[in-house]
Amino acid sequence: MTAPDDGSRPTRGRSATHDLTLEWRDNREQTVRASEDETVLIAAERTGVNLPFGCLTGACTTCTGRVLDGRIEHSRPPRGLKPSDLDDGYALLCIAEPRADCRIEVGVQTDLVSNPWK
Repeated sequence: MTAPDDGSRPTRGRSATHDLTLEWRDNREQTVRASEDETVLIAAERTGVNLPFGCLTGACTTCTGRVLDGRIEHSRPPRGLKPSDLDDGYALLCIAEPRADCRIEVGVQTDLVSNPWK
């Protein structure tokens, strides 16, 4: 007897899928389903959730999110982030692919911009 395919395990010709809970600082929250071969940004756009983005190459940081729980992998080096940003959980959602169910804070680009007036 085999377990029913709920989409969470890879099958021939298909990658695993994961639930991504996107959280905004105004307490909004939305969960989207993403496969491991698509980025967080693409999954959000596919389901009608508009997230900010710019370059789509991991350089500009417009799409920055912070992974609160779960695991992502960048499909290429995230040139817009410093190693310390990565250590703090920041990710560039245009090149971030899920490897587990995740909770991701979105719209956090300003966290990475230093304010000279402070």
